Amino acid sequence: MSHSAFADVNRYFTRAAELLELNEAEARYLATPSRELKVESNIRMDDGSVGTFLGFRVQHDNSRGPYKGGLRFHPSVDLDHVQALASLMTWKTAVVDVPFGGAKGGIAVDPFTLSARELELLTRKFTQNIHELIGETLDIPAPDVNTDAQVMAWIMDEYSKFHGFSPGVVTGKPVGLFGSKGREEATGRGVVIATQEYLKTQGKKLADARYVIQGFGNVGSHAARILHEAGAPVVAIGDHTKSFFHPEGLDIPSALAHADAHRTLDEWQGPAIPRDDILRQPCDVLIPAALGGVINAEVAKLVDCKLVVEAANGPVTPEGDAVLHERGIDVLPDIYANAGGVTVSYFEWAQNIQQMAWDYERVKAGLERTMCEAFASISEVKAELSTDYRSAAFALAIRRVKYASDLRGY
Repeated sequence: MSHSAFADVNRYFTRAAELLELNEAEARYLATPSRELKVESNIRMDDGSVGTFLGFRVQHDNSRGPYKGGLRFHPSVDLDHVQALASLMTWKTAVVDVPFGGAKGGIAVDPFTLSARELELLTRKFTQNIHELIGETLDIPAPDVNTDAQVMAWIMDEYSKFHGFSPGVVTGKPVGLFGSKGREEATGRGVVIATQEYLKTQGKKLADARYVIQGFGNVGSHAARILHEAGAPVVAIGDHTKSFFHPEGLDIPSALAHADAHRTLDEWQGPAIPRDDILRQPCDVLIPAALGGVINAEVAKLVDCKLVVEAANGPVTPEGDAVLHERGIDVLPDIYANAGGVTVSYFEWAQNIQQMAWDYERVKAGLERTMCEAFASISEVKAELSTDYRSAAFALAIRRVKYASDLRGY
């Protein structure tokens, strides 16, 4: 995100706030983060030198419940980036109506340059730096870009050294360590449910559309698998190494097995295309599931689809969004489309607090119900305000957050 990512999010926020006719003071207090934390984590590297890494945690709003949001390890992490993602989490939790606020965090590091020991040390050091400001009733981190269940296990363990047994301090933990069944696939499954609900408005089923998925990490790969299982042709997939396209649909099980064994799609034997051409491949549903800002105004002119489903955070820029709107291409926004992860994080947190595990079918049914109800609520607001899906989702979220804020007294 070259320019200000936070400014981009606030452009979407402002558009919805204007539709709701909020005054300037109301808009300001809803948009402004509650707390911003920047910490330095120093660790002893394997070669004996000292590594210094900057970490961030932005707590945006907690009027509807404890702060909630992921933790990413990526070289591009900075305060602006984290502010934007924390704001998105506030609106995302409100759209699907789970009792959380919004937060986000990260460390500016390329984790693939660290050994397993260095990664664990860095995670624990960062936890030591922020432990007083997180907790199961305060702020609950989760996995995000380049973090996983193992990283969450380290955070839980380190936090528990200070505060006693605290499984609810993070979500996205391994199932064998108080995690939830169905959590790992939850964001990808939510993306598919969101798509299914939209297609119903067109009188179609999942199998009636052709799909392009950019990004083949946790979210993209699970979305591809679930679509394939539903009999839907996934005609293109790609990650940061390679892209592939076949008009009849790709061999998804083979691609999944390759990515599982090698971590990327590099050297998979599918029908390859130039890596960056993936967003231009003809399809009905385009699912950007990698990093933010990939569909700008130029790319938006070239996409060949009827619907964009934002599986990543902020994959469409405001300029790109305007072009898609002009072209009559609908966009299911990230604050709804990828909210399956935070929905099942809520289920995991509830299980931790109750000290009672749910079975997979209960989690899956709960996710389906939540995503379907949210789509119905967004559609109502869309009709009421005569607007697009993104503005309707923001308006729905802003109403819910404002209602809670007003009841509590700012």
